[in-house]
Amino acid sequence: MLLIFTVIGANQTLEQIPNEILTSLKTGNAKVLASFFNQNVELVILNDDNVYSKAQAEQIVSGFFAQNQPEKFTIIHQSGKEGAKYVIGQLTTKQGPFRVTFLLKKTGEKDIIHQLRIDKQE
Repeated sequence: MLLIFTVIGANQTLEQIPNEILTSLKTGNAKVLASFFNQNVELVILNDDNVYSKAQAEQIVSGFFAQNQPEKFTIIHQSGKEGAKYVIGQLTTKQGPFRVTFLLKKTGEKDIIHQLRIDKQE
C-alpha cells in the first residue's frame, strides 16, 4: 500500500511542473521559457553567473540554445514543499549533455523560475 501512495505522490509532484517549461527545454524555446522567469532571475550558464532582468536572461538562454540545439530533456530529481520546487534534469543536445537545475516559486497562480543553472556534463 505504501508503494502505491509513493508513486501517486511522485506523479502529483511531477504534474506540478508546468508542461510549458519542460517542453521549452526540450525544444530550445527561450521565449516560452522566459515567460516563466521572475523579473530578475539568477542565471548560471556554463561560466556565466549573474542576476539578469527577464529580457536579458531570455537573450542569454536563446544564445545558449542557438549554440546547443536541444534534443531531449529528462527530469532526474525533483523536490520541494508548498510554494517552492527544485528540479534537476538532463538536457541532451547535439553538442552533448548538460545538467539543468531550476528553482520554481509559486507567485499567485503561476510558477515562476527564480534560478536557472545549466552546466556541461562530462
